This record gives sequence, structure tokens and C-alpha cells, in this order.
Amino acid sequence: MHQRSLIKTVAVVLFGLCIYAAAYTYERLDKNNSVLLVVDHQVGLFQLARDYTPTDFKSNLLAHAALGQVFNLPTILTTSAETGPNGPLPKEILAMHPNATFIKRNGEVNAWDNADFKAAVEATGKKQVIMAGITTDVCTTFLALSLVEAGYSVFVNSDASGTFDTKTATEANQRMRQAGVHVLSLFAVSCELMRDWRNTPGTVQMLPFFDQYLPSYGFLARAHDAAVLNGTLSGLDD
Repeated sequence: MHQRSLIKTVAVVLFGLCIYAAAYTYERLDKNNSVLLVVDHQVGLFQLARDYTPTDFKSNLLAHAALGQVFNLPTILTTSAETGPNGPLPKEILAMHPNATFIKRNGEVNAWDNADFKAAVEATGKKQVIMAGITTDVCTTFLALSLVEAGYSVFVNSDASGTFDTKTATEANQRMRQAGVHVLSLFAVSCELMRDWRNTPGTVQMLPFFDQYLPSYGFLARAHDAAVLNGTLSGLDD
């Protein structure tokens, strides 16, 4: 009886897993249906992000903003109380997007509570939102949850979202995932938007992007170029 009961239990579990797998739909980022949000990437708040080194985090912030340029995404910038210690956006981000919609919030912690910001997102007509912010557990999470509630598919660039420590970041990412938010790396966001190296943006546009913001990948491409030019291929495929 015990063995029969065990077999029945295993069968039920496997059946449930099959149903779950069959029900899953992989939602991929679509560059034609996406808006990029730069949320509170302010020079004062930058000091609170301790889960990355300052050098890495600065690069990640700039890379996030650069996605809008590379993939021609409608981009919305927003800050929180920037005249105080939170500070302004980095000048590099402003230079990338001189004509982007820029919502300067005077008090709302959750950007979705700001009527102008909400209207700007809605006006894009896009249903997928790519976003990152400081801090991960507050400015990023609060907005991401509100966007999901409003019916958007939300993709958080975790590399460009920072907070006080890794524990806080982990808890925030878990909270977002439980609500249906996609939490991805910069590389994953980039590749999912590109989809195919033969596309535009593709190899020609993305390798310089990776060379600047993901140097491990950029230097891999440089090493390949050098080997081809020098005629010193590895010979591993011979």
C-alpha cells in the first residue's frame, strides 16, 4: 500500500509539473513595444548604492541610459527632489537624452503617483517597460509593482539598480519577481532586445556598446579581431 501511495503521489506531482510547463509563455522583450525608464539615477542617491563598486555602478547606469540610444527606445527620465541632497542626474545621461521627457518629482517616492510621469508613460503607447533606479527596494520596486498592477510587462535591469547592501537587493528582487516582474542583467536585456546578431541593431552596433560597458565581452571581440588580423588562430577546430 505504501509503495502504491508513493507512486500515485509522484504521478500527481509530475502531472502538475507538466501542466505548469505547458502553461508557461516566454515573453520576450520587443524593441518596438518598449519604453525605457531612468528612475532616480541621481548623483546624491548614487552614494547609497553599496551593492556594487562605484566604478561598476556608474558604468551600469550609463549603459542603461545608452540602451535608449542604441535601440531607439522612447526614454523617460525622472528625479526625486533633485534640488536637495538627492542631486541631479549625471550630466552624461542628460547629454545622451537632450530631448527626452524629463519629469522632476518634488515629493512622490513612487514615480507612478506623479500624474505627469504616469501620463508620459501612457502616452508612449508601449506595453513593455524597461527600468532601473536607486534604490532597488524603494524607487525601483514601488514603481515596478505599480506598473504591473496597471497592466504593463515590467523588465528591471538589476545591474543598474542599486541599494544599501546585497541582502536588501535580494529581498527587493524577490518581491518584484513574486509580483511577476522580470529581473534581468544588462546583458540579458541587451541580447533580448537585439535577438539576432544579423539584426539592426546587431553586430555593428552592439559590439561597440559591449566594448564600452561590458569590457569582458568587448575584449573577447578584440582578441578575436587581433587573432584574425595576425593569422594566429588557435587551431582548435583543425
